[in-house]
Amino acid sequence: MASEYTRRIFLGKIGGLLSAGAVVTPHEFIAEAGAAEKGGRNLKEKEAEGVAPAEDLMREHGVLSRLLLVYEDILRKLKTNKTFPAEVLSSSAGIIRRFIEDYHEKLEEEHLFPRFEKAGKLVELVRVLRQQPEAGRRLTDQIRDRSTAPAQEDPWERKELAKSMLLFIKMYRPHKAKEDTVLFPAFHSLVSPAEYARLGDEFEDREQALFGQGGFEKIVGEVAKLEKVLGIFELAQFTPQGLKP
Repeated sequence: MASEYTRRIFLGKIGGLLSAGAVVTPHEFIAEAGAAEKGGRNLKEKEAEGVAPAEDLMREHGVLSRLLLVYEDILRKLKTNKTFPAEVLSSSAGIIRRFIEDYHEKLEEEHLFPRFEKAGKLVELVRVLRQQPEAGRRLTDQIRDRSTAPAQEDPWERKELAKSMLLFIKMYRPHKAKEDTVLFPAFHSLVSPAEYARLGDEFEDREQALFGQGGFEKIVGEVAKLEKVLGIFELAQFTPQGLKP
């Protein structure tokens, strides 16, 4: 049975055609109704399979959260004068640079922030969100420069590395929390459903162009390997033990 949407569309077409004096056969109406129903199903299927822009950005924040856990584990080793695999820190900072700073944050700068500024909404929050990635890139440069085995032998280098990592973690935890709970939910009110869907496709195309098919999954796989090297991959190890009921 045709949907209410389809019924309204074709009643409108009937009125238009009758007013124009056109002759339309029942078979033509049935064919057009079927095409409209199929189109509606295809749209729904596409929406079900795709990832909405806000969801896309939030799951990328999940990648950042896992990398911050890597940073925190290395930071604990620095503070207790323990060694750590330098390649893990270098790879982590590299993922942050190419996936978070050069991709994720560019999407926000190009597609989200300008719309809020144009609409005059959350302008002060957006101003700060624009500034923080600049500081983040400087900190990432410092971390990458010191993510070497020789740097671990120098007490001053270890101290400066710990400082940069701590500042990075301290800034990005509230940064992404504000975006997830304030900015991204408000973004829905600034764009139409059609534009929102189009942005989802555009984000997906950009991700695939930069990281290949299944780019997000590849990045998650890279992070998982780093977690395993440090021994922080298993979620159960973070569950408190011995708590009284």
